[in-house]
Amino acid sequence: MSAKDDMEMSEKSSQILHRVIDNLSHPDSFRMMYLPKHGHSMPSRDVLAELVDKIREVLFPGYFGNSQLSTKTLSYYIGVNVDIIYRMLNAQIERGICFECRARNQQQCDKCESEAPEITMEFISKLSDLRNMLATDVQAAYNGDPAAKSFGEVIFSYPSIRALSNYRIARELYKLNVPLIPRIITEMAHSETGIDIHPAAQIGEYFAIDHGTGVVIGETSEIGTNVKIYQGVTLGAKSFPADENGKPIKGIKRHPIVEDNVIIYSNASILGRVRVGKNSMIGGNIWVTNNVPPHSKIVQRRPRAGEFSNGAGI
Repeated sequence: MSAKDDMEMSEKSSQILHRVIDNLSHPDSFRMMYLPKHGHSMPSRDVLAELVDKIREVLFPGYFGNSQLSTKTLSYYIGVNVDIIYRMLNAQIERGICFECRARNQQQCDKCESEAPEITMEFISKLSDLRNMLATDVQAAYNGDPAAKSFGEVIFSYPSIRALSNYRIARELYKLNVPLIPRIITEMAHSETGIDIHPAAQIGEYFAIDHGTGVVIGETSEIGTNVKIYQGVTLGAKSFPADENGKPIKGIKRHPIVEDNVIIYSNASILGRVRVGKNSMIGGNIWVTNNVPPHSKIVQRRPRAGEFSNGAGI
């Protein structure tokens, strides 16, 4: 290639790059996106992942983080980590509030930012309750799995406890009206474990997920106490009512209610705002779109044998 050809190619590449950059920078290209206002940074997924790990260290001391703790130093260790959690969470909540802020000027946005410390401290005050709730989930997983050798094994290695830790942390933040961050935290667990739980879902204590891969629990699901589900279970919506513009209506109750002491076996799909009554059992690979009375047992029909002669009836 001659020097002239090389120069022409370089000039052509430069023109293409400038055109691409101009197109990507033009305001029209952002019509389908939302950009943070007032120049504030967005919440950081990396920082939130570190934050959730720090919260795990406080909820399950010795299992995560420093494994060489003693009763003499435990309070100091937890105190330092709670301080770290406060500072990290406060900054991320402030970013989350600013991300969804619709204020028209900086003064109004500053008022939004001032909410972060109060929300953060309210969350910190719930850490003991979080530990107590997760302890019931650990016990339920241990009691429901003959292969589990100890509570410690469940805490260390079960993906359900990891997913439920993220969910219960995110749920507390969701109840405090923290925007964006709860969904990021549950989606991190979704990526790691294959268990997808929306932070708005309501789940009672002693909740067990066996194996867990492919479990989906939708936004408006309500789950009672001592419920156990297996891999592939979906608590989903049957349909999405639309408004006059054809867009899905937000915020309606569209997911199932599962009452106390229910077992749902693998790959069952329970769809719509239906109620599964207490003490019921839903068998595997079942499609449920109607209410299930208490004390019910829903299973597949027995297979039917058939004979065919020379292909007839196939």
